[in-house]
This record gives sequence, structure tokens and C-alpha cells, in this order.
Amino acid sequence: MKLNCDLGESFGAWTMGQDERVMPLIDMANIACGFHAADPLTMHKTVSLAVENGVLIGAHPSYHDLAGFGRRSIPHTPEEIMALMLYQLGALEGFCRAEGTRLVYVKPHGALNNDMMKNPGLLETVMTAIARYRTGLSLMIPVTLGHEQHQAMADQIGLPLILEAFADRAYDDDGLLVPRSEAGAVHRDPQQIVRQALSFANKGGLHSRSGKWLDLPADSLCVHGDNDAALEAVRSIRQALAQHSP
Repeated sequence: MKLNCDLGESFGAWTMGQDERVMPLIDMANIACGFHAADPLTMHKTVSLAVENGVLIGAHPSYHDLAGFGRRSIPHTPEEIMALMLYQLGALEGFCRAEGTRLVYVKPHGALNNDMMKNPGLLETVMTAIARYRTGLSLMIPVTLGHEQHQAMADQIGLPLILEAFADRAYDDDGLLVPRSEAGAVHRDPQQIVRQALSFANKGGLHSRSGKWLDLPADSLCVHGDNDAALEAVRSIRQALAQHSP
């Protein structure tokens, strides 16, 4: 089970996250591409930091929404989605080339990610954009109870798929993340976060908020490290996976 984290989300004089402390603990870095966060200098520094730590680099594209941190839905035509995807992938890949590496995968951010998981047409457009950008580039999406249908769509397009789970988020009975606006949507207890991480890694799923078992086979686990408490949880997950994974 590989750990991934959203990084490179500082912008100008505004600093977000603890990238230098988190990077050595993860396997995959989802790097902002300038549309919801980041600027050219931040992107370059984050790519360099990933290379120094041997971390796989993924693009973290979004709607063009710096003011809303990419968390607001913005209507687009399929042509616009295609263009904004290609624009952001190309920008981050430029920094990768400068550091002697390349993009390995793409993980859409925020509202774009949420919208495409609800809209098969939008998901197909995102998949097509990635496949057109470069053969073999993978798409990371949240694992849901519909993961077999998502895999079939990706196979038809010729796109490798990475299924992602969350250690610090509650799931509903439909296998979807409980909205952040609801109480209990985000786990705060480090022990609970570690237990959920191990459940995904060793059992291929977890219990929903109501206690229903959900089969959610994941390839990667998203962790957050934007404060000291979260950073400690990342360390605990890394240690627990090393000790208890089969």
C-alpha cells in the first residue's frame, strides 16, 4: 500500500503544509499545478524535493480557482476540461523534465475530482485528456463501490487506474466520503486513522460510519500532513503498515 499526499500548495507569500517534513514519509506526491494553488517557483521546488527523496510525482490539476482553492464547481465544456487538463500536466511535466524525471500519474483536485466521480461524462473526458497527453500515464481516483465500472471505462480508453482510499475520512454506506460539512467526517484520533489505514491495507475495505462493511480495494492511501498532529499520524501509518502488512 503506497502512501500519497497533496503537496506544493503554497502560493507566493502564503505557505501551506509541511512539505519538507512530509516528503520523506510518503511514496507518491500529488503536486499542485497552479490552478488551485502553487506558483512556478513552488512547483519547481516541490518537484526537486520529490526527486531528492525518491518519491513518485503526480499532477494535481483542478478547476482554475485560486481564490476558492479549487473547491468550487465551475461548469466547463468537454473541450475546456480537455484544455485545462493538458495545460496543467504540461506545466508540471516541464519542471519534471528539468529535474530529469517525469510525471507518473494524475490525481484531480477538489471540486473537479468530486464532480467527475458523480458525472460519468466528465470522468470520461478527464480520462481521455490524460490518455491523449501520454500513453501509460495513470489516473488516481477514489475507490468506490463502482470501482469495477470505473476500471472498465479506463480499460476501454487504455488508461492505467490507481484506486485511492482515505485513512482520515469517514465513509457512508454507499462507499462515498462523508461530506466535510457533516460532523465526524474527518477523523482526528491518530489511533482511529491508523486502524482505518490497516483495514484498507490488510482487509481490502472498511466499515462505514453506520457499521456496514464496504469492499473497497485500494492501491494507494491518501494521508495529510499539514499540521503537527497530522504529521505524527503519517509517521504512525508508515510504521504500522511496515509492521502489520502481510
